[in-house]
Amino acid sequence: MKTLQLYTSDTSLALELPYASGGIQAGFPSPAQDYLSESIDLNRELIEHPAATFYARVRGDSMSEEGITEDDILVIDRSIEPEHGDLAVCCLDGEFTLKRLCFASHKRLFLMPSNRRYRPIEISSGHSFSVWGIVLYTIKPNRRRRFGTEQW
Repeated sequence: MKTLQLYTSDTSLALELPYASGGIQAGFPSPAQDYLSESIDLNRELIEHPAATFYARVRGDSMSEEGITEDDILVIDRSIEPEHGDLAVCCLDGEFTLKRLCFASHKRLFLMPSNRRYRPIEISSGHSFSVWGIVLYTIKPNRRRRFGTEQW
């Protein structure tokens, strides 16, 4: 587990950016748009509860098989009630950790990593535990080499 550095969200100003409303083809190319006629404000798009929304940067690799890697930015909403399968920032014995919530039978709770090198963590009465917030979005840098692209 790593220490999590948190940043508050600031939605007091709009930041409208050009937006390709027709989408970007990830399959066969389509004719390029000559201009972008719409705009998008990521504050309005990604943040539903500004007072309860925070950002944090991922440290560690326990969620790497899910595509969440070091330096990705998390958009975390603290106002959402946790559900089975949610990606959550949890406080476990005084430290933050990022895991999937698994509500199992007989009121058992597991924190599930997405990396085979890590084992699930069962939360027991001996742990100090809370779900700090639910991750709604992951923002990741794409100008880096990714696993499997070395042969290109």
